[in-house]
Amino acid sequence: ELATGDTVDIPSGSTLTSPAITGGTMTNPTVTNYTETLYTANTGTAITISLANGTVQQLTLTGNATITMPTAAAGKSFVVMLKQDATGSRSVTWSTVVWPAATAPTITAAANKMDMFSFFSDGTNWYGITVSQNY
Repeated sequence: ELATGDTVDIPSGSTLTSPAITGGTMTNPTVTNYTETLYTANTGTAITISLANGTVQQLTLTGNATITMPTAAAGKSFVVMLKQDATGSRSVTWSTVVWPAATAPTITAAANKMDMFSFFSDGTNWYGITVSQNY
């Protein structure tokens, strides 16, 4: 049985499956040396983001695309790396995202360039933030 302040070491390369925490609530865990799997996909003209694929996603625009957001759930967040294909000049329309000043960002149009966006949900809306552009 773990007590408050106890540490559990999971060896490198190990997989933790079906963890069960009983007898209390885990609050403010500290995680070190954690790596998420990068999910990659081509958009075509439409793509629906699924957080089941992970919270770090690289989407390559292969056409002018509409991106549909997942269902908003309070406390959820994720990052999208949006990349132009070798053709470039692809456009994107975001569904159900609240942007600062009610204005979606203009994405970098140059071929093979990438922009990064982060999204946070309050359970009703997805709020979008431009992290950086023109990588």
